[in-house]
Amino acid sequence: MKLSQFRFKMPVECLALEPPHKVFENEDGTVDKVYRRDECRMMVIHRKSETIDMYAKDAEGKDTDQFLLFRDIINYFDDGDVMVLNDSKVFPARLFGTKEKTDAKIEVFLLRELNEDLRLWDVLVEPARKIRIGNKLFFEEDGPMVAEVIDNTTSRGRTLRFLYDCPHDEFKRELYALGSAPLPRYIINQRDVMPEDTENFQTIYAKNEGAVTAPAAGLHFSRELMKRLEIRGVNFSFLTVHCGLGTFDTIEVEDLTKHKMSSEQMIINAEACQVVNKARKEGHHICVVGVSALRACETAVGTDGMLKEFEGWTNRFIFPPYDFGLADSMVANFYHPESTMLMATAAFGGYDLVMKAYDLAVEKGYKFGCYGDAMLILDD
Repeated sequence: MKLSQFRFKMPVECLALEPPHKVFENEDGTVDKVYRRDECRMMVIHRKSETIDMYAKDAEGKDTDQFLLFRDIINYFDDGDVMVLNDSKVFPARLFGTKEKTDAKIEVFLLRELNEDLRLWDVLVEPARKIRIGNKLFFEEDGPMVAEVIDNTTSRGRTLRFLYDCPHDEFKRELYALGSAPLPRYIINQRDVMPEDTENFQTIYAKNEGAVTAPAAGLHFSRELMKRLEIRGVNFSFLTVHCGLGTFDTIEVEDLTKHKMSSEQMIINAEACQVVNKARKEGHHICVVGVSALRACETAVGTDGMLKEFEGWTNRFIFPPYDFGLADSMVANFYHPESTMLMATAAFGGYDLVMKAYDLAVEKGYKFGCYGDAMLILDD
């Protein structure tokens, strides 16, 4: 397929800058917000019948004027079904420092730690033109956190060595204390990072640290919804994909077969495989939550249709047409035009049907992006 086939007009007002929330005005005039992850809208795509549901139904099975909400997902799964979730934990990757001598403000985006003993980190810097090998960056006024640029990796990429002499655990605590939630650029270009983003930009089941962006389809799950699904008999299989910025890379070729995805580290353990494979053998539904989990499953599924243990890296790029080997349902968000996430969603749900759903989403005012609304794709 061609890149231009995934181009559509997305009004800027469709971008969600915050998760779903209620606003309450107090007697003293102050305002409180209560965030409710599972109250975003949910559009349901039926890929075999090629139908789309947006509204809740009444007792007679007729559409009401109430939009389906994500918490309604419980009505589509039963005892023995499995949801595959990415438990990667986002760390506070965005820091701001000043360049020695000039005091120029520099944004440093932590990507991954290269060497614990030497305190080496792979980072992105902005504005990159001001940062050269040998420069020092200071992260606190009169504070101890200082870094030296020791290598250029890409046009914006640098290797930093942090000059901080203490045990590694203490260093990490101090470093992360200086950082903030690594919200996507399209959000921070319109508002400041808020303290509540630290919690909001993290799935409630996040466990294994290493992601620099949230596995966003999982942000819709609340603790209450997870408990209700558990009571219903739905099982959870947790794998780890440390989501990087590669999914946001601009695709610069029209022919999608020529695009190369950046690699992401992934781990699938024996327990995750056992949960999925038992459901598979017994004929239950397997639902992948998000594109990262979808890519991981397609990387590790065997020719027998069973999920295999895996520890390594994946650069699996999924776009239509694609023959999936494991899941029969999927939770996705509404993604940006020409994004790799949109392409993977279209591959799973069917290009024509998914793009029709996107047209409806824009028409009906659904919210796009990591804090936006959800799509559930079913194989019926």
